[in-house]
Amino acid sequence: MASLKRELHRQVKGPEITELDFWNLVFDTDTKRLYVEHEWTYLDSRIRGTADYRTDVMDIAAYLTQGGQTAGHRELWRLLRGIFKEQFDPEEYDREAPLSGPAPAQAVEQKTQGQP
Repeated sequence: MASLKRELHRQVKGPEITELDFWNLVFDTDTKRLYVEHEWTYLDSRIRGTADYRTDVMDIAAYLTQGGQTAGHRELWRLLRGIFKEQFDPEEYDREAPLSGPAPAQAVEQKTQGQP
C-alpha cells in the first residue's frame, strides 16, 4: 500500500513512562482515500521496557469533531484552508470573470439567504 503522509501533530510525554502520539494526514494512493492516522506508543521503562504500539484510522470529519482544539486540529484546518483558498478568498475572486467551476461559497450563501 503506497501512501503519502503529512504530520499534523506530535506529543511526547515522559521520562519514566514515555507516551508518544503522532497524528498524520494520510492519502492512500491505491484506494484514493484521505484520512487521519493516529499512532501511539506507550513505553514503561520501569517494567523491563514494556512497550505497546497501536494505530487508529479515522475520517477527517471524525478527527475534527473530537473534543478540544489541538495543534493537530489547527494544522489540518490550515491545510484545508490552503487547498480551498482560491475558491473562498474574496480578495482573489474577480466578480466580473465568468465562473469556470462551482460558485464560491459567498455567492452560494447570498443566494440561499435570499430564498424563503
